[in-house]
Amino acid sequence: MRGDNAVLIRGGGDLATGVALRLHRSGIRVAIAELPQPLAVRRTVSFCEAVYEGAHKVEGVESRLVEANQLSTWDEAGCIPVIVDPDANLLRVIQFAVVVDARLLKSPPAPLPAPAPLHIGLGPGFTAGSDCDAVIETRRSHTLGRVYWSGSTQPDSGEPEGDPRRVLRAPAGGVIAGIKNIGEYCMEGEVIAVIDNQQNVISPFGGMLRGLIRSGLRVTKGLKIGDVDVRNDPSACFLASDKSLAIGGGALEAILAKPEIRSKVFPPSHYSE
Repeated sequence: MRGDNAVLIRGGGDLATGVALRLHRSGIRVAIAELPQPLAVRRTVSFCEAVYEGAHKVEGVESRLVEANQLSTWDEAGCIPVIVDPDANLLRVIQFAVVVDARLLKSPPAPLPAPAPLHIGLGPGFTAGSDCDAVIETRRSHTLGRVYWSGSTQPDSGEPEGDPRRVLRAPAGGVIAGIKNIGEYCMEGEVIAVIDNQQNVISPFGGMLRGLIRSGLRVTKGLKIGDVDVRNDPSACFLASDKSLAIGGGALEAILAKPEIRSKVFPPSHYSE
C-alpha cells in the first residue's frame, strides 16, 4: 500500500468503521491504526475486532490484522489492514494523503508524529484550523455529518443520546465476563455480564443487547461496557449505524472538497477503469 494515495483512520470502533466503509466502497484505500486492546462496545460492526480475531467482517468487508512493516507491500485492495499503532508512529515512515482521527477522545489531540496533507477530526475536542484541517459533527442533530473548515463542533454534552439508561457502565473495576450475547433479547433486571464474578451488570429495561465489550478485558468503574436497545431488531447489531455512515459521508465530502487530495486518492486511472 502506498500511503500517498490512501487514508489512515485512527481508531476502529463503530463510528470509525462507518467512515472506513464509506471510503472503501467509494474506491479509496484505507488502513486503520488501533490500540493493543480495543474497547469497542458495538463489536459486531467494528473493524478493530481484527486485533483479537486476526480478521473481522462488517457488511461483507473484511479487516485483517497486519504488522506495520507489512503495510508497504499490502496489495489486497478488497481488504482493510488493521495495525496496532495507538500513537500513529506509522506516519513517521509513511505519509498518508489523509489522516482521519476517529478515536472520539473528546479532548484536544496531541500533534501528529508527522504532518499529513489533510487531517480530519471527528467530534468534540478538535478545532479546525488549529489542530486539524477539518472537523466533522458527530452529535445527532440537523448538523450531524457536517464538515467545518474552521471552529469546532457542538461541545460534548456528557450524556448519551436518547434514554441514558440504555448505556451500561461498569459498576466496579475488574475483569468482565459476558453472560448474554450481542443480538439477544434481555428482560428487565436480567444479568447481562459479571465483573470479577461479583458485580452484576443488569438490563435496565426489556430490549435487545446492541453492544457489549469483549469478555476477559479489564474495565474501570464507570466505563461504557454495553448498550441495550428497546427496539427488538437483531439485524441492527450487524449493520453500520445511520450515524456512522453520515459521519463517513462527511469524511468523504472533506476529501473530495480538496482537488489536490482528490487527485491523490482518485488517480486519473481510477476514472478510466
